[in-house]
Amino acid sequence: MYISFWERWQKNFSATKLLRNIILGIFSAQFLTAAILLTITAIRDRNKKQRKFPSIELKEVQVGANRLQLYSYGKDLYKAMLGAIDQARESIYIESYIWKDDEAGWDFKAHLARKAAEGVEVYVIFDMIGNLVVPHKFKASFDPAIHLMEYQAFGSYRHIVDPRRYALDHRKLLVVDGKTSFIGGYNIGSLYANSWRDTHLRIQGPASAEIARSFIDFWNRFGPKNDQITRHYQRRFDPLINLHGNDALLLTFPIRDMYIEAISRAEHSIYLSNAYFVPDGTLLDSLKAAAQRGVDVRILVPWTSNHVVADWISHSYFSECLDAGIHILGYRHAMLHAKTCTIDGQWSTIGTANLDRLSSIGNYEINLEIYSAEFAQQMERLFACDTEGVIELSAEEWHHRPWYTKLSEHILAPLRFMM
Repeated sequence: MYISFWERWQKNFSATKLLRNIILGIFSAQFLTAAILLTITAIRDRNKKQRKFPSIELKEVQVGANRLQLYSYGKDLYKAMLGAIDQARESIYIESYIWKDDEAGWDFKAHLARKAAEGVEVYVIFDMIGNLVVPHKFKASFDPAIHLMEYQAFGSYRHIVDPRRYALDHRKLLVVDGKTSFIGGYNIGSLYANSWRDTHLRIQGPASAEIARSFIDFWNRFGPKNDQITRHYQRRFDPLINLHGNDALLLTFPIRDMYIEAISRAEHSIYLSNAYFVPDGTLLDSLKAAAQRGVDVRILVPWTSNHVVADWISHSYFSECLDAGIHILGYRHAMLHAKTCTIDGQWSTIGTANLDRLSSIGNYEINLEIYSAEFAQQMERLFACDTEGVIELSAEEWHHRPWYTKLSEHILAPLRFMM
């Protein structure tokens, strides 16, 4: 019996095959687009020269019982951190998502080893995924007197099916004797000391005990069961400085809620700096609503970050932000890695959380929420310094960018749910 070509095609055709081909086509387009962008970036970075970026020196600010010092240049921060480590008498707790095998990385290790030899309790945490490219020899060379944890998301094969276990330890903090603490966006490495624009905060006072407690809780939860931290630093409630920490296992993500609440209450200004701007719908709607009710909303992002795919995904949000009246500012002096926001000259936050889904509802993060007009004024001065000579997008120019740029953004846009 004769079967026509059309009948044979219908016989072999199935909705499953069509769906599979569509999915395969989407993934192939995304992979090809990302590969092209990464190749272009590699060629561009090969001849990239280090550039100086605007900086500003800020004085220490008293907020309640605590003294707060902002740092926006890595060398200055590392000098202060190492100085605090050298003054330690009881304990040193240090946590870093990335710890580079370079001059800065070895310098921190040497200072910590000296304090451990003096009998100071030294505890170190770094993330396994964040340090995959760091040589094992470096990670294994910490002084034996140092208590060390390489945080691993998966403790057993059963954890693979638990999405909560995919969270990374993205926190960066240092606490000395429960009295002096540092928190912010800086990892440990020479690149960050010299070339990246980031923001970190030093706290001297009782609020440091709260950060110490956060470190101790994390260590005792995920660290060796035979090496628990028993030292206790007295915590106390402070209406001016609040600590917020994401907890993936408990599915609590207060940093995102903190942002949404503060943005929703804004009446005059929102000055936000973030390395990877990939907000969820609710957070984005809060920013757009603020701009539409007359708030001066300014978002500073790196014009070219260290993750080119994240840049292009971030660009897919710019059209609706600009149409809502939000100012989009591109930092082009260096890699901007800061995670800060200040609102209405009264409220500020600084910490480790990016405005992407990994930080908002995924990774372990830690942010401080600070109520202080004087500190907010310093944050505004820092933002003003950072926005000198930046690129400010206009809605008209952005809507008329090349068609192939728009196409690339649309192809990569679905990846926003993974970042």
